[in-house]
Amino acid sequence: MAGKRTSPDREPKDRLIDAALALAAEKAWSRVTLAEIAEKAGLSLAELHRAAPTKTHLLRLWLQRIDAAVLAGPTPDSSEPARDRLFEVLMRRLDALKPGKAALASVVDSVSRDPAQAFCGWPALLRSMSWMLEAAGIDASGLKGALRARGLALVWLASLRTFLTDESEDMAATMATLDRALKRAEPFGRALDGAFNIAPQRAG
Repeated sequence: MAGKRTSPDREPKDRLIDAALALAAEKAWSRVTLAEIAEKAGLSLAELHRAAPTKTHLLRLWLQRIDAAVLAGPTPDSSEPARDRLFEVLMRRLDALKPGKAALASVVDSVSRDPAQAFCGWPALLRSMSWMLEAAGIDASGLKGALRARGLALVWLASLRTFLTDESEDMAATMATLDRALKRAEPFGRALDGAFNIAPQRAG
């Protein structure tokens, strides 16, 4: 049995996300089945299929929920350096993930053992990082924005590894890792800005 069901008062997508997280916190994500998720959410398989036909879709819905939680927060002061603004936004993202930390660890472990699943999840991560850039007041559009999102994704993944083993209340180790990763990424950001700010030469 999958244990206690989620609240029937919530929207189906939220109930499915909550059910999936609860099950992932109990056992390896790779062993969680769609039938178990539907049962715990108090929904039929047909209802699950309409909302999220695969476990990967459920993870995307979770990412969207986290994105929304971050975007609902205050906008960082535009006068602050970009690195400080990104630090604030990504720490807010980690705070939003804290309640589901055990489930996240299960998901990350399963995905790291499955290159195909990791590959499929990369586009969703990049979309989330684009929104994190926008939340920090940094343009994420066009080719330049796409490259920024890829760079930020690497910063995020480095910080996430520390976050999953950081048991401190103040997340000191996580903050230190994030700060170092952002500092290492700064030269890339400056080089990217320089490359896109070169004015085309006129023919003489």
